[in-house]
Amino acid sequence: MPPEFPDVSDESPQHHIAAFRQVPRTGVIYVTTEATRLGFSPRNTDWCNLGQGQPETGEIPGAPKRVHHVEIDVDDQEYAPVAGLWELREAIATLYNRLYRKGKKSQYGPENVAVSGGGRAALTRAAAALGHINLGHFLPDYTAYEELLDIFKAFTPIPILLEGDRGYAFTPEDLRREILGRGLSGLLLSNPCNPTGKVVQGDELDKWVGIARELDCALLVDEFYSHYIWNSPPGRLPVESAARYVDDVNRDPIVIFDGLTKNWRYPGWRTTWTIGPKTVIDAVASAGSFLDGGGSKPIQRAAIPLLAEAHVVQETNAIQEVFRAKRDRLLSGLQRLGVRVDRVPDGTFYVWGNVSQLPAPLNDGMGFFRAALEKKVIVVPGEFFDVNPGKRRASRGSRFRQYVRFSFGPSMETMDTALKRLEELVAPLLRG
Repeated sequence: MPPEFPDVSDESPQHHIAAFRQVPRTGVIYVTTEATRLGFSPRNTDWCNLGQGQPETGEIPGAPKRVHHVEIDVDDQEYAPVAGLWELREAIATLYNRLYRKGKKSQYGPENVAVSGGGRAALTRAAAALGHINLGHFLPDYTAYEELLDIFKAFTPIPILLEGDRGYAFTPEDLRREILGRGLSGLLLSNPCNPTGKVVQGDELDKWVGIARELDCALLVDEFYSHYIWNSPPGRLPVESAARYVDDVNRDPIVIFDGLTKNWRYPGWRTTWTIGPKTVIDAVASAGSFLDGGGSKPIQRAAIPLLAEAHVVQETNAIQEVFRAKRDRLLSGLQRLGVRVDRVPDGTFYVWGNVSQLPAPLNDGMGFFRAALEKKVIVVPGEFFDVNPGKRRASRGSRFRQYVRFSFGPSMETMDTALKRLEELVAPLLRG
């Protein structure tokens, strides 16, 4: 893992306080910190941030008008309940029932939902509520899982390697074998996967949920990119969730995380939720009482209209049009540069690129990142996604050292400028 650096706002020598450990930065924070040293800021339009983990947040064609003002009720000056406003929890449950559970006897209710102040807060609550179990996680996967899986000592994280030459496939048979062979009581995953873009959906996801139910293995499913699906069945809203395949909302061991961050394009609102059996929701709310105390009451109230089905359908269809075009543009541009893709992304707004065929030093993720910074382009080296909590696995070099994650979260204009600069970076080296 790359070395850590002091805050860029203070270049003076840092005095180490013995009581505190050095906490590593996640991939996005690391790369933006390094870029800031060279003059990057979010308001500096001369930079192209293909490392960003958020979608463009402004108006896009076909989407509902963006919210620019939030009224604060006099009662909203008080704390929100730790589990979230009941009205918002009710709106979330209703949306999931309408999107995924029509005709099913078992329906989600407000008691199946807990609201929290950001995705990491939701995941941290769940991790704090886990018992002394073996918890599986995939490689590669979301960078923030690394510290999350290390900080709580009740459970043991078990890595499961996915292979690029198999398109990062993991069949229901693979799932059954891993649960039984490694004694897993839980499995944490992002679906769609950040960074590879792999999506487990349809009959395959139905079988995953069935195996989890049969073997009593909790699936902790990070669905923050679940409205960025690029291969959804025709005629169906391009969204997917494990909630579609749950039989009994209070018995099936399926716990889902989502929020306004990506799928509604409101990352700054820091409003997210956990959906699952009532006993799990009670546990994560109890964890929230000592971890974070709950989210913002005014923002939670303002979020309620955004959960209306018509709003979600309109926003999702707009995302499909705008982000699909950006996906296609970024894919073709990177492939022209010589970046290989193990799997064309089924979901998310990322391309997971293999740079091993590029000339040195660009054939290494960190080398590519450093060289791109000189062109004012930010990307994320692949080694950050080699989740290794507590550095328990020996450091022999990451299997993803020759990978880079490229984001098509920014605008098309920003992306086109970035591709042009990367071409200027690669072309002279190819000519030799």
